[in-house]
Amino acid sequence: MSRIGLLAGALALALTTHAQADATESDATKKDAARVQILGFNDFHGGLVAGRTLRGRPVGGAAVLAAYLRDATRRFEGGTLLVHAGDHVGASPPASGLLQDEPSIAFLNLLANRFCSPTARMDPRCDVVGTLGNHEFDEGITELLRLAHGGNAARGPFLDRPYRGTHFPLVSANVVWKASGRPVLAPYVVKRVGGVRVGVIGAVVSATPSMVVASGVNRVRFLPEADAINRAVRALVARGVEAIVVTIHQGGQQPFYEGPTRDDVAGPGGDIAAIVTELDDAVDVVISGHAHAFTNARMATRRGKRILVTQALSSGMAFAQVTLAVHRGSGDVLEAIATIVPTWADAGPGLTPAEDVAALVARAEQRVAPMTQRVIGHAPHAVSEAPNASGESALGNLIADAQRSAVGAQIAFMNQGGIRTGIEAGDVTWGDLFAVHPFGNTLVTMDLTGAQIRRALEQQWQSDPPRLMQVSGLSYVWDPTRVPGSRIVSVEVGGVKLADDARYRVVANSFVAEGGGEFPVFREGTRREGGPLDVDVLADYLAAQRVPVAPQIEGRIRTR
Repeated sequence: MSRIGLLAGALALALTTHAQADATESDATKKDAARVQILGFNDFHGGLVAGRTLRGRPVGGAAVLAAYLRDATRRFEGGTLLVHAGDHVGASPPASGLLQDEPSIAFLNLLANRFCSPTARMDPRCDVVGTLGNHEFDEGITELLRLAHGGNAARGPFLDRPYRGTHFPLVSANVVWKASGRPVLAPYVVKRVGGVRVGVIGAVVSATPSMVVASGVNRVRFLPEADAINRAVRALVARGVEAIVVTIHQGGQQPFYEGPTRDDVAGPGGDIAAIVTELDDAVDVVISGHAHAFTNARMATRRGKRILVTQALSSGMAFAQVTLAVHRGSGDVLEAIATIVPTWADAGPGLTPAEDVAALVARAEQRVAPMTQRVIGHAPHAVSEAPNASGESALGNLIADAQRSAVGAQIAFMNQGGIRTGIEAGDVTWGDLFAVHPFGNTLVTMDLTGAQIRRALEQQWQSDPPRLMQVSGLSYVWDPTRVPGSRIVSVEVGGVKLADDARYRVVANSFVAEGGGEFPVFREGTRREGGPLDVDVLADYLAAQRVPVAPQIEGRIRTR
């Protein structure tokens, strides 16, 4: 029997044992319990192509993930619903990102059942539901809605002619139009699963405007997550829906463990804990994301009810297999239990990847191959995006140098979140560079005073964890023992002490230039000039090098 089958059997046994041990539960209640399976995944990020590893083993890829999800659905004696918790697209590798992420939507459309279609997304029998993550907004609200509802992209059509959007609903309770206050998408959807009704509410991290280009979301407002979810809960309860699942693009981290939910482990803290603490007790399960981490815990709502919260790593490397026992009469969830299942490519369902999904991925790769396979340069050793303890990375130095050189600026700033992966040793292709820079940001050159630059550096600690930028033409020392707002000890530009009243020519990408990443000081820049795409700048810089690419950490950022 496969790992999925064993886990399903273990879950069934756990539910049966619990029911038998509960002396207060009547025989009629046991008989009336419907079995519902929720398969939750998150932060796929266009991860269609295989090649990831987990603990030294191959894992993931769309065809392998599909094989696991279909196997779990086929083996489960009851109804199954697939739920994703946002960032299904955005920051994607070339096979998805260069095609406006349409192949990643097509992947989910292949997973959906026959009741899902572009004309019947809200059908209660459709077995896929998704929500929005911050990366769904990377190219703005207009492109998000095109991707959801259909219509060819400006550079399309790509694989689908015409592109018709999702075959399933995207729900989000906390994104509304500024002009009207009305939701941009349906706040929730009611599904018929295993003979019972299940309400699914969506929500995205409310801090999304600080994570995307501001001009792309200036027509919408992001409401506090718990408040918006609770309004949707009340609407569902008013409709008589008692089994309620929240899929939210917000999360936390806890130590990994195997097997079903354990009650003797603490759940994650941070933002997701604060949200769950404010949720209505009518919520039964939270499928979370955003942190790219493991979660399988029971966490207390505002009145102390302990509800199941899950998160399944990222990029299709795992999924949450949640089993519910739902009373057929009242619709109440009697029991909820989960296991986070890695999608091993060398075992179980992973040995037979889904052929239709593999064919889709092959078509996408073939479409982008002429661009992605072009060799730009050579790296004698891997160039890591990971910063050291002070916050400096080798790849960050390379990117910042390339951007400063491209526009002749004195200083370059590069946000760490905009560097999505490192560069492997060997020939470096354009596709490798797109994987590093998938957002399509352009460069913006501006004037900032020394005082404004110092403020920008201090703003790196406005969030937790801090968002330290990569730099070129500038070096600084910071003191971790000082309070935020006064951590910068010294700053030099070209080896000369920064002068607060002097003006410096600075370059940053368009995301940072609009105040993204919680760096509002960049919006104050004067004499602003637009520039080329960041990926093109990096490609041109590498192509112009006379020696192989070998950047190093140089001490541009140091701690005292």
